[in-house]
Amino acid sequence: MMMEKNEYARELDYLYSKSLVLESISDFHPVLWFHWMDAIAHIDYTLSIAGFSYDSPRSIMAGEYMRWRVDEEKKEERPLFKPFINWLRETRPETFKKLPMIWQGIYSDSDPAQYRSFRIVLDPAQTKPIPALTFRSMIDDLFAKDLLKSIYNGSSLAKLFESFKKNLTM
Repeated sequence: MMMEKNEYARELDYLYSKSLVLESISDFHPVLWFHWMDAIAHIDYTLSIAGFSYDSPRSIMAGEYMRWRVDEEKKEERPLFKPFINWLRETRPETFKKLPMIWQGIYSDSDPAQYRSFRIVLDPAQTKPIPALTFRSMIDDLFAKDLLKSIYNGSSLAKLFESFKKNLTM
């Protein structure tokens, strides 16, 4: 007997209906690409747990992958991403407002959103689950053409990151 999919499993299907086939991911800025993919991985994990169960093979595999990413996030220039997002919020609010909702929430010091046990938590004081359609908005944000164009090497966002990084070392 086949079980009917819940609303979170449907959003997971929506995530995997997306494609980067028209993009040249090897040309993406490495730090922006890492954090783009990291956001996708956290959405995948959060939806997997809500759509299936914590003990499903899908959730277990996603959890193992997320554990690996914890160490990866500490490498090279990746730790500069959170300060970069906060710098954008302070110095370039118009650019900050164009960032994906998940980046604005998770990495901004002024927002309570965070990753907890790899799950996305928008408000730690809230006990209700995140509405499934919120994940659709996050997915749409991450796959928006303007965002994808902005994470290529040499793009405006990549140039801002490089400028931010350079100013840290001066």
